[in-house]
Amino acid sequence: MEGVFIHPSAIVDEGAKIGEGTKVWCFSHVQAGARVGRNCTLGQNVNVADNVCIGDGVKIQNNVSVYEGVTLEDNVFCGPSCVFTNDTTPRADAFKGPEGWKPTVVREGASIGANATIVCGHEIGRRALVGAGAVVTSDVPAHALMLGVPARRRGWVCECGGVLSDDMACPECGRKYVLTAGEIVEAR
Repeated sequence: MEGVFIHPSAIVDEGAKIGEGTKVWCFSHVQAGARVGRNCTLGQNVNVADNVCIGDGVKIQNNVSVYEGVTLEDNVFCGPSCVFTNDTTPRADAFKGPEGWKPTVVREGASIGANATIVCGHEIGRRALVGAGAVVTSDVPAHALMLGVPARRRGWVCECGGVLSDDMACPECGRKYVLTAGEIVEAR
C-alpha cells in the first residue's frame, strides 16, 4: 500500500483498504473488508474489524477495538481505551452474527474521551464531545457535551472543541451559537 505506514508488528489482512497517508502502529490489526480513509492514525493495539468503515483524518488512540457495525466518519477522535459494542445481549454460546448486531455511527468531527463506552445502536452527533469514562446509552445530539454514567448532556461544544458559556459563546475562538429545537447552530 503506497503512501501508508504499517509498523512491522501490525497485521493488515488481504482485502483491507487503507488510504494514503494513514499510519498503522504496533500490534494493531486491520481485518479483511475494513476500509480506513486517508491520513488516519491507528495507535498501538487497535483492532479494526471486518466491514468497518473509517473516514479520512480519523485518530484512534491505543487499545481501541472498532467492531463490525461501527462507522466512524471523517475527523473522528477516539481516545485511549474507549469501547465500542455491537451486541446488547451477548452470549458466548449463542453467537448472533451481523444480523443480530446494532449499528453505531459516530458523525464527522465527534470526539470520544479515554475509557468512554459507546453502547451499540446509537448515533454520536457531529462535533459532539463524549467525556472520559462516560457511558453513552442513547443518541447524542450534534455539539453536545456528554458526561457521566450514564452519559447526560452537560453543555454544548463549539466547532473548535471549546465548551460554550451560558450565553452560547465560545471562550476559545469567539463563535456564537443559538439553540433551536434542541440543537445548536452557529449565529450568523
